Amino acid sequence: FCRVMNNEIHVYCMPGMAANSKIFEYVRLPKQYKIHLLDWIEPTEDESLQSYVSRLSEKIKHEQPVLIGVSFGGIIFQEMSKIISTKKVIIISSVKSFKEFPIHFTLGRKSKAYKYFPIQWVDKTEDFISFVFGPSMKKRMKLHKYYLSVRDKKYLNWALHHFFQWDREEADPDVVHIHGSIDALIPVFTIKNYISVPGGTHALILQKAPWLNKHLPDIISK
Repeated sequence: FCRVMNNEIHVYCMPGMAANSKIFEYVRLPKQYKIHLLDWIEPTEDESLQSYVSRLSEKIKHEQPVLIGVSFGGIIFQEMSKIISTKKVIIISSVKSFKEFPIHFTLGRKSKAYKYFPIQWVDKTEDFISFVFGPSMKKRMKLHKYYLSVRDKKYLNWALHHFFQWDREEADPDVVHIHGSIDALIPVFTIKNYISVPGGTHALILQKAPWLNKHLPDIISK
């Protein structure tokens, strides 16, 4: 029994901006991998990214975990790896530094135009889903309402600011980056050193779960 316990690998999963942990419901790993799902916590007033990540890290209850973060969740876990020791950090549909932002994000970062986003637009579900998952996802509206449930305006303002103003300039070479070949929100043109998922969109965590289930064990064990 002790030997089995020692072989367990604890995998913590963090969803993307405004998404809940249900986005990981199709991820299935072999028995030795124990999946732990995290959800967004409410930020405090004007909370720094470092403070938020530090509070969130208290939910990590195992040593040397594997961290798998999607989109903004990938940024959160890259920051967390600065303060806890990890076995591996895997990001999906994300970036490894602000230099990998597409041009429209870079412009938004410089102009701070994101501050003027009408946050009420989260209630216009079609526009919201189009922003988070890409225009092609509008067709599956009902499904994505189920996954995009984090609508608190204070959280969204905080998340948008820290996403666009992430200050990491150089990518961590140890971070494993998985990215969809046809991601419309973060196109691959500005991204380096990633594992391409053919036909994967920004929602590949849902759309390409079979690919992830097949390849994640090997990616984690390398």
